[in-house]
Amino acid sequence: MDKLRNYDVAFSGLKNGKHEFKFEVEQSFFDLFETEQEFTNAQIVADVFLEKHTTFLDFMVNISGTVDLVCDISNEEFAHSINNNIKILVKCGEEYDDSNEEVITIPSGDSAFNVAQIIYEAVVLSIPMKKISP
Repeated sequence: MDKLRNYDVAFSGLKNGKHEFKFEVEQSFFDLFETEQEFTNAQIVADVFLEKHTTFLDFMVNISGTVDLVCDISNEEFAHSINNNIKILVKCGEEYDDSNEEVITIPSGDSAFNVAQIIYEAVVLSIPMKKISP
């Protein structure tokens, strides 16, 4: 997880209200997850919007960019546009719990929330099942 430390959003020193963070994500980011990708040459921008409240954090992660896919029919590589939004509520509790896909509980002592997994999932979920070159 240390390799993904660059994707921490520190919220402990922030005032209640809206805050914005931007992450530029390239193929090296996806290589950190040690899973086989169906795409190459990722050029993604992740805009992370945080609305801090007294008892919870409201995250909206907007993903946009391109990845290269291999066409299922012609076997040729082509650029595919990626656009996706994921909304997550983060609350404090006794221990980390992500069993609910819309609400994540983090330990009360944490001062930052890592958005790397959310960015990864937003991109992977944007890849079509059938890859056909335009």
